[in-house]
Amino acid sequence: MKVYKTNELRNIALIGGAKTGKTTLSEAILFEGGVITRRGTIEDKNTVSDYREIELERQNSVASTVMYTEHKGHKINLIDAPGFDDFMGEVVAALNVVDTAFMLVNGQNGVEVGTEINFRQTKVTNSPVVFLVNHLEHEKSSFEESLRQLKTQFGGSVTALQYPYNEGHGFDAIIDVLQQKMFKYPAGGGKAEILDIPADQKDKAEEMFNNLVESAAENDETIMEAFFENGTLSPEELIKGLKLGIMNRGMFPVLCIGAKPNFGVDALLDFIINYVPAPGEMPGRETKEGKTLKCNPSDPASLLIFKTSVEEHLGEISFFKVFGGEITEAMDMVNGLNSSKERISQMFAVAGKKREKLEKVVAGDIAATIKLKNIRTNHTLNSPKNAGDIIVPIEFPAPKITMAIRAKNTTDDEKLGVALTDLQKVDPTISIEYSKELKQIIIRGQGELHLNIAKWHLENIEKINIEYYTPKIPYRETITKNAKAMYRHKKQSGGSGQFGEVHMLIQPYSEGMTNQTEFPIRGTETHDLPWGGKLVFNNCIVGGSIDARFQPAILKGIMEKIEEGPLTGSYARDIVVNIYDGKMHPVDSNELAFKLAGRQAFKEAFKNAGPKILEPIYDVEVMVPSDRMGDIMTDLQGRRAIIMGMDSEGNYQIVKAKVPLAEMNRYSTALSSITSGSGTYSLKFAEYSQVPGDVQTALLKAYEEQEKEDE
Repeated sequence: MKVYKTNELRNIALIGGAKTGKTTLSEAILFEGGVITRRGTIEDKNTVSDYREIELERQNSVASTVMYTEHKGHKINLIDAPGFDDFMGEVVAALNVVDTAFMLVNGQNGVEVGTEINFRQTKVTNSPVVFLVNHLEHEKSSFEESLRQLKTQFGGSVTALQYPYNEGHGFDAIIDVLQQKMFKYPAGGGKAEILDIPADQKDKAEEMFNNLVESAAENDETIMEAFFENGTLSPEELIKGLKLGIMNRGMFPVLCIGAKPNFGVDALLDFIINYVPAPGEMPGRETKEGKTLKCNPSDPASLLIFKTSVEEHLGEISFFKVFGGEITEAMDMVNGLNSSKERISQMFAVAGKKREKLEKVVAGDIAATIKLKNIRTNHTLNSPKNAGDIIVPIEFPAPKITMAIRAKNTTDDEKLGVALTDLQKVDPTISIEYSKELKQIIIRGQGELHLNIAKWHLENIEKINIEYYTPKIPYRETITKNAKAMYRHKKQSGGSGQFGEVHMLIQPYSEGMTNQTEFPIRGTETHDLPWGGKLVFNNCIVGGSIDARFQPAILKGIMEKIEEGPLTGSYARDIVVNIYDGKMHPVDSNELAFKLAGRQAFKEAFKNAGPKILEPIYDVEVMVPSDRMGDIMTDLQGRRAIIMGMDSEGNYQIVKAKVPLAEMNRYSTALSSITSGSGTYSLKFAEYSQVPGDVQTALLKAYEEQEKEDE
C-alpha cells in the first residue's frame, strides 16, 4: 500500500444502536474502495467486521473492528463499533482516535436508545457527528420522521444535506441538497447516475440549500460577512463553513443511505473526502506534560495504543494511532509509561482478518503491529527524542456490575487466573482482582451481557468451565463507646512456658479527637489502615508491668484481629487502643504470648464497645426518560436509597442518590427492564455508614450460621 500523507487521511467511526446497519455499511464501504471483491452479509456469516466466533454465533458485534478503504487518492480508516451499551468501552476507544463519528439511524425506528447513549458519549469526547439515516428501502421507513426526531432530541444544528426521493420498496434515488442533483442507483447499487432534480422537488431542494448556506455561514465571521454581502456563498466558502461547522459541533449533517442495496455509499465516500476534517485539522491530543500533539509528521514520533486483541496464528495485535512524526518498520521506540524499549517489527493496515503490510505510517494514520513485549492499551510509544511523553490516556467507562467468579473444577484455578489476566489485557473495561478480604475473585464489567460474553470466551476459547455468583459485600466493623478488657495467656507444657497478661481500654476514633483516655500516654502510633480508617495504638504502661519490647507483639495481635473483625470477620477500623496494665513472667513471657493476649483482649473489649457494622454506600446517578421517573424513584427507595437531588438533560431526568452496595446487585438488569433499555447509570464509592439494626441482626445471624458450617 502507498504511504498516505496526513492530509490524505480520514478517520471515522461507525456508531449507533444495534441493528442500525453498521456492519453492512462497512461491507459496502470496503467493496466500493476495492478492499473486498464481494460484499458479505450477516446472515451468511461472512462479513469483514463480524468475523469472531462469538459474533458469528450471535450475529451482532461485540468488539470494534478496525478497517480501511481507499477512495480518490485518500485512505479512510473506519472503526465499526458495537451497538450495545455493554460494549461502550469499544465506542469510547474509537472516538478517542477518529476525527468524526458517523451515527447510523434506522429509518424505520428513528431515534432509539442506542442513538441517545452514543450521542452522549460524543459529547464527552467532543467528537464531530454526522447522522446517516439507513434502511430507507424498507416499507415502514420515514426519513422525515427520523429527521424530526433528530432535531427534537439533538437541536437545531441537525441539518439535512440529502433526502430520499422515493423511500420504501421503490427506493433507488437520493436528492443531494449540496450539489442540487439527484443520485439514481441501479439494481445492486454502486455508482449513481447523476441527474437533474425532478421538477416537483426543485423548490424543496432549493429552500433546503438556502437554509444550508445560512447554517454554514454561521460557523465563521469572515464567511458570515461574505454571506451578508453577496446573499450566498461560493463553493469554497460553503465547503469551509461546512467543515468548520462539523469540526466544532456547530452542525450535525444528515445523509441518506441504503447500506444493504449499496445506495448512497459512493456519495458518502465523496462527502468524507470533501467535508470531514483531516487529522491535522483537528484539535491536538494532549500529553500529561502539557504538550499538544497536532498530528504533525515533522514532530518527534509518538503513538497511542488504543486497542489490543489476540488473533489466531498471530498472537497479540496492538492497534495504534500516530499523533506525531512517522513510524517506520524496525524502528526502536520507548514506552513513555515504563521506559521499556520496543521495536516495531511489522506494521499493517487492517480490515478484519485482511492485513496489508506497511513500511511507514505517518501522523494521523491508524495501523496495527505485533510482537510488542511490554505494551498494553493506553500506553504511549515515543522516539528517543521525546521518550518520557505520555499521551493522556483514554478514560474508559467505570464498571457497573460486579460478580464473583470461580472455576467449576478447582484444578483449573491456575489456568483461570492466567485467562482472566489475558482477558483484562484485551478488554480494559473488565476489571479483575482477587479480594483478600472477601476471599473471592471479583470480576467487574459493563453489564450482564458483557460478563456473559466473557464467560463464553472462557468456556469456548480457553476451555475453562466457570460460574458467576453473588460477591460478598466488603463490610467494616467499628465501635461506638469505650470498653475495657483483660486477657491472660498462660500455657505450660514442659520446659519454658508462655505467659502474658494485657489490660486495654478501647475507644472510638474520630478525626481531630483529643486524648480522652484516663491513663498517661508514654508513646503513640497512628496507623492508616489499607482498607480505610485508622488504628491509634497508645502505650500507657507505667512502672514496667510490661516491657516495651513486648508492645510490638501486642500490636501485631490486635492487627490480626482487626483484619478479621469479631462480628462478621470483616475489617475493623477507627479504633483507639490504650494498653494501660499487664503482667509478665521473668522466664515464660515472650512475644508469642503477648501477641495472643493482645489479640484476645481486643476481641473481648470490642464486643463490649457497642460494636457496629458499616456498609459501603455508593453515589449513584441514574439517567432515564422523563416518563419513567416514578418507576425509578420507587425502585430506588425499595433499595434503601437516599435521594440527593434531580437534574434534567434533554428528554431525560437524572436522579442522584446514595445507595448501599448490598442493594445494587444486578441493578443493570432491573434498570433495563424498567426502562426498556433506555436507562443508564453510574456508580462511585462515597463512604461507609452504619447499617440499620435489622440488617445488622441478619448479618450477625448469617455469620454465626456460616461459622457453624465451617467447623
